[in-house]
Amino acid sequence: MASGWAKYGKLWDAMKGERLRYVLAIGFMVAGTQLSYLVPLVFRATIDSAIDAKPLTAPELVDRAVGWLGGMSVVARNLWLASLATALITGVAGALQYLRGRFVARASETAARRLRDRLYDHLQHLPAAYHDKADAGDLIQRCTSDVETVRSFLAGQIIEIGRAVVMLGTVVPIMIALDPAMAAVAVAVVPAVVVFSLVFFSRVRGAFQKADEAEGAMTTRLQENLTGIRVVRAFARQEHESRKFADRNARFRDLDMRLIRLMAIFWASSDTMCMVQGGIVTMAGAYWISTGRLTVGTAFAFIAYVGMFLWPVRQMGRIMTEIGKTMVSLGRLEDILSVRRENGAADGEAGLSDGAESRPAAPGVRPDGEAAPPVWVPDGRIAVSGLRFSHDGQAQALRDVTISVDPGETLAILGPSGSGKSTLVHILLRLYDYTAGSIRIDGRELRDIDRKRARSLFGVVMQEPFLYSKTVRDNIRIGGRQAGDEDVQAAARLAFIHDDIMEFEKGYDAVVGERGVTLSGGQRQRMALARAVLRDPPILILDDALSAVDTETEAMVLQALRSRHRRRTTIVIAHRLSTLRAADRIVVLDGGRIVQAGTHDRLVSEDGLYRRLWEIQGAVRESLDREMRAEPAG
Repeated sequence: MASGWAKYGKLWDAMKGERLRYVLAIGFMVAGTQLSYLVPLVFRATIDSAIDAKPLTAPELVDRAVGWLGGMSVVARNLWLASLATALITGVAGALQYLRGRFVARASETAARRLRDRLYDHLQHLPAAYHDKADAGDLIQRCTSDVETVRSFLAGQIIEIGRAVVMLGTVVPIMIALDPAMAAVAVAVVPAVVVFSLVFFSRVRGAFQKADEAEGAMTTRLQENLTGIRVVRAFARQEHESRKFADRNARFRDLDMRLIRLMAIFWASSDTMCMVQGGIVTMAGAYWISTGRLTVGTAFAFIAYVGMFLWPVRQMGRIMTEIGKTMVSLGRLEDILSVRRENGAADGEAGLSDGAESRPAAPGVRPDGEAAPPVWVPDGRIAVSGLRFSHDGQAQALRDVTISVDPGETLAILGPSGSGKSTLVHILLRLYDYTAGSIRIDGRELRDIDRKRARSLFGVVMQEPFLYSKTVRDNIRIGGRQAGDEDVQAAARLAFIHDDIMEFEKGYDAVVGERGVTLSGGQRQRMALARAVLRDPPILILDDALSAVDTETEAMVLQALRSRHRRRTTIVIAHRLSTLRAADRIVVLDGGRIVQAGTHDRLVSEDGLYRRLWEIQGAVRESLDREMRAEPAG
């Protein structure tokens, strides 16, 4: 958490770009407040001079207005003039307050939008290690509820602070000018309200932070349950999940109720103090009127002024409370924004293009007429040497891995769970940076290539692909936003998903559910493959990407990829050895190390993990074939 002053600085930063609107709003507020304080003076002059026929003792502005109307005798004969003056003053003050509210609303909403955009963009660029540990529900709660708390403060409380200060700064001199003794009585409770608000501020701040964190935990539970709703139903765990959610919901309720009780205590106590203050002013005014020391009009003005400035002073307690809540929310947002974003490129970066396309391009021409250097167009050569990597001090996931892949070659990677296959893919994509060794793409060190550029070199299909709740066409076109319908269909045919799509009621215009739940596992994988193929990257990575597809279809897909136009380098990670045997080379990982490497024929002929897996899977296949050929019993 940042220090208090740093948080106030973040609040100032949140107002960036909208500060002029806030200045204008404060100006309108000051003018409107000043006008509203004229109304009690109009009533005082009317009561004392027009009704009681006492000499007029009013500020110069009121005196000039009465003279412009023809004198107090004219006002006394036409009391409607006082009503008209009050209506005009109130109307102008109301218009100024409207402008204040309009400018504040525009400024606060724009500031909140920018803050949300900044948070969203920042989350998009945080390291994968951060998202590995973060709770998605808590992040959602921070980007919604906490931002709304900041927006609410910017929309109301900042102006209320200025309003309270202006009211006190304006009304106290007026009351002192009217009657110093009565002014002292009128402000007697103000110090008590301020001290009470400061004490209350510290208690509410802690209570709000606990309630906010409890809401985040509840949101996390809800998000996890909705994401895994099919698993919950498949294992009949609805009641168990409902109880877990109820526990977090109850904790949030209890902490929120504690916050509500604290607020109720504050409002009740501050209301009591304000009403006591009003009673004291009324009784003191009545007493001094009876002794002849105070006029009725002056007493009326004091009662009006107390009602006008005590409630803003009372609001200071709420403002302090909202400041506490806002500081908590800003701290939670700062926890996200303070996390260092992924660095784009290391010091070795040498002007590589940030474009997502890796297709050949002709040399350009500089503005000075000289030929620009050609855009780097890799052909897919990969050289991994002595690669080592570990997750946050844990045991090394990769140990001295050395692999060489030629352009257009198909490399198969095999190994048991936890052997480092997916970790190697994540490192190639620069989701994690390797701690030692070297990875070179066409002779360029991977860590010296801009992350966005490096990732544009790869097309990746994961075992659990993510599909958006959009049309089939839009999901495939993510791989190439400018691609036409013919290109989309060609990619779908290569991934053997075109025929399935044409069986949908709306074909390529069919909308898949969230995460592609309306499709089978194999259809989701093949659609993700079509998306990657449409991108036409120099290097294609299939990370167990056809595990939900039958063996025959998987073999056809891999054969199509090998024979496609402008064949690209392909890395295939799979567990079914029957579909890896046609790869140019096979690498076997175990415990983060390469234990075997070679062609299928060579690895089957030598003792090792690959041959044992081949024999096991072969025995399983033969057993299944015998069972399927067997006659039905009975």
